[in-house]
Amino acid sequence: MFNSLCGTITSKQPQSMYLETSGIEWDIAVPDSALDVFPPVGSEARVYTWLLHREDTMKLFGFPTPQDRALFLDLLKVDGVGSRGALKIMSHISPQQLSEALDSEDLSTLEKLPGVGKKTAQKMMLTLKGKLAFSSGTAPAVPVRDASPWQDVITALVDMGYEKRSCEEVVHRLEQILSQEFQGKSRAKQEELMFSRAIVELA
Repeated sequence: MFNSLCGTITSKQPQSMYLETSGIEWDIAVPDSALDVFPPVGSEARVYTWLLHREDTMKLFGFPTPQDRALFLDLLKVDGVGSRGALKIMSHISPQQLSEALDSEDLSTLEKLPGVGKKTAQKMMLTLKGKLAFSSGTAPAVPVRDASPWQDVITALVDMGYEKRSCEEVVHRLEQILSQEFQGKSRAKQEELMFSRAIVELA
């Protein structure tokens, strides 16, 4: 499956953009917030894509960065938030604002989003708090740990259902504690040790 399309922007509409590549004009659904991020009509652009393919429909979604696409895919994990719902949410709140609302358990902000009532807001909190895959790229809360060589371990822990921030804090702490035990071990053995100890700490 293709990862992105590169071509000329031929039109911008609400939650939609046309992109021409080698004589083919693609109708791509995009968040309204992304329309200003992409260059003007007539310019060349790269669009990171995701294809919705069902028995009765096929729709292409596009985003200016892989991080925006990752956020969209995270939103799809929430029960009751479909592809169109995720697009509307991203059109009305920035990734950073969404992350802050989730981290602070600000249900009132989530409930104000289009198509998100009280129940869906609670589902978003349960599904996404501390587990967003995107990187905002602006003033990360834990910059040292985000640049950590243990990112693969952190990702594996998050995939198991642990909260991202808790995983980062535990791994950061264990990095100092286990420094002596790491000596002489291969990188694979170090990661295995870090992973097993982190699970114990998080349990």
